[in-house]
Amino acid sequence: MVERSADQYSQCEKLNIPMLDLGLQYQTIKAELIPAIEAILESGVYINGPPVFEFEQIIAHFLGVKNALGVASGTDALLLALHVLGIKPGDQVVVPAFTFFATAEAVSRLGAVPVFADIDPVTYNIDPKHLHEILQKARKIKAVIPVHLFGLPCAMNEIMQIADEHNLYVVEDACQSINAMLEFRGKRLKAGTIGDIGCFSFFPTKNLGCFGDGGLLVTDNDDLAEKLKLLRTHGSSHKYYHRLIGYNSRLDTLQAAVLNIKLKYLEEWTSKRQRVAEFYNQQFKLAGIDEQLKLPAIFYGHVFHQYVIQSSNRDKLSAYLREKGIQTSVYYPLPLHLQEAYKELGYQAGSLPTAENLSLRALALPIDPNLNDKQVNYIVGQIASFLNKT
Repeated sequence: MVERSADQYSQCEKLNIPMLDLGLQYQTIKAELIPAIEAILESGVYINGPPVFEFEQIIAHFLGVKNALGVASGTDALLLALHVLGIKPGDQVVVPAFTFFATAEAVSRLGAVPVFADIDPVTYNIDPKHLHEILQKARKIKAVIPVHLFGLPCAMNEIMQIADEHNLYVVEDACQSINAMLEFRGKRLKAGTIGDIGCFSFFPTKNLGCFGDGGLLVTDNDDLAEKLKLLRTHGSSHKYYHRLIGYNSRLDTLQAAVLNIKLKYLEEWTSKRQRVAEFYNQQFKLAGIDEQLKLPAIFYGHVFHQYVIQSSNRDKLSAYLREKGIQTSVYYPLPLHLQEAYKELGYQAGSLPTAENLSLRALALPIDPNLNDKQVNYIVGQIASFLNKT
């Protein structure tokens, strides 16, 4: 069979391509999921059942940490992490301006103040240079939350050095980066395992997603782990006896059972995502349009939760692809420092230019472990067709 080019695929029949085909994923593991779910339904143990503790042990080993604690969501993981570290009203916490709202929201929920940092133009993660500049001016900063955005780990060597110099807590937001790898001080480690506490999300569209909301806290600090266990269950270690004011934030037994099964496939799914991303970049170059777009760099350890290109005609390109049956998403159309919820902080347009520029240009294309070459070529072909018309 003669392989067709991306341009030829643009002339093919219309394909319908979602961002992520969770239905197809379900079909591939349905035979394992149904018995596990039925066993829980028959047991009647829907809270704190054995699958929860099993998952915590397995994921701790998988990530290479001493303690892993399931919670109700990635947002709760961030909130509890900051709480247990003693972040209080009036404290300041550095957060990248380009990320999902929950990262800053957790800071604000505790009465603390987010201090927004600009991002690196290549990695889209928090810029260590700007973090350093902020710390030269601010005096109330107690912590920094590096977000491993889109599946790419942050520059943790630089960030941890800065944090050590300024005596800052480090809460890693690894909600988009389960299984992402990085080189840290001569070792290969997984994102979320380096700072004081790491936070993960199991929202259904994540690389490891459950069938609803779910999250995880990880730490090598046993004292913090014990306090987090209390916090997630109303401050209680024994029923009806409460040592402190806590939260109701537990990972459901059903969700843990789903995650126990999906975790077995995560390495395979990660490799497939990386292969899809590499094929995208290859085909964009073969189509001769790689210089008209900014493609994501292929870094070691990137797990490609999202495959994000940049286009000066982002919104028109997105609309065009939608007409051709291709779903896209915009992450994120307005950086955090310009959100209405934070207008009282006084940030102005132009204050964090890299984040602001990316918010106008970033477009996420379908990135699914099961995305095949024909689908990728169709997407690239349609983008080439659009660029040739504009």
